[in-house]
Amino acid sequence: MKVTVLVGGVGGARFLLGVQRLLGLGQFAPGAAPSGDHELTAVVNIGDDAWMHGVRICPDLDTCMYTLGGGIDSERGWGHRNETWHAKEELAAYGVQPDWFGLGDRDLATHLVRSQMLRAGYPLSAVTKALCDRWNPGAELLPASDDRSETHVVITDPQTGDRRAIHFQEWWVRYRAQVPTHSFAFVGAEAAKAGPGVADAIAGADVVFIAPSNPVVSIGAILAVPGLRAALRSTPAPVIGYSPIIGGKPLRGMADECLSVIGVESTSDAVGNHYGARSGTGILDGWLIAPGDTAQIPGATVREIPLLMHDPEATAAMVAAGLELAGRAP
Repeated sequence: MKVTVLVGGVGGARFLLGVQRLLGLGQFAPGAAPSGDHELTAVVNIGDDAWMHGVRICPDLDTCMYTLGGGIDSERGWGHRNETWHAKEELAAYGVQPDWFGLGDRDLATHLVRSQMLRAGYPLSAVTKALCDRWNPGAELLPASDDRSETHVVITDPQTGDRRAIHFQEWWVRYRAQVPTHSFAFVGAEAAKAGPGVADAIAGADVVFIAPSNPVVSIGAILAVPGLRAALRSTPAPVIGYSPIIGGKPLRGMADECLSVIGVESTSDAVGNHYGARSGTGILDGWLIAPGDTAQIPGATVREIPLLMHDPEATAAMVAAGLELAGRAP
């Protein structure tokens, strides 16, 4: 079984853990099991990536790497476990900006290695592979692109009242998406191209999953990279999506704020139709929604299943339902 998943953020990382639980990969692999029976590839959002304090931060790549490698802070769902914050405190004492971003000491080591390799000329995909050699995540983590494709947000500045564009991280972390917001822009996306192996992972999969990640700034940022939407539309593999909305509210995070900016309601039906069916001009063959929700996606099969990712076992059941809908049950 070759499974490819488009992911972003904490929810996407937890979904990958469920795939591993079902297929016996990564930390769930039996000691005596033969290798190579299943393959898991994650195409990971890079829209959140940013330079801060001279280091390159890739939040979604790191969240996936730490989660699958057993290094995640399980309570927060992001960042390194057993984290300390001495560097952040010292930077604040110097008055260095930005002071709103939580740069942990252990996490800083990852950023330093990445930044050194990027400055030496290595592409992000090669850097990610090198970092994963330490964590052994049991999956191939592929940046959606090696090129810059950052999510920026046009807001009304709370101090000046003028419209200006800020990086997604500032909008998300500093302002908690609670400022007048007008639009999103994927800066650099028009000149970007799919990262090495990304199109092949989509074309060669037995099934492609759209994780229950933010449809706008996670999955949407991936689809903004030229060629990736076309790859999803042309793959022979079934494309199955999971709704990130339950009962009109996002599973986690602030997807509802993002959806409102682009004029999409926070419902499983609206998000599913935002993606659309492959029989039309969209990307879905199947759409999984929570019990009690409704959705009609012309050309895509809709099915109700429990969507709360309480633990890897519950998430594995979600993955099994997706494989069944795709006709690819292991």
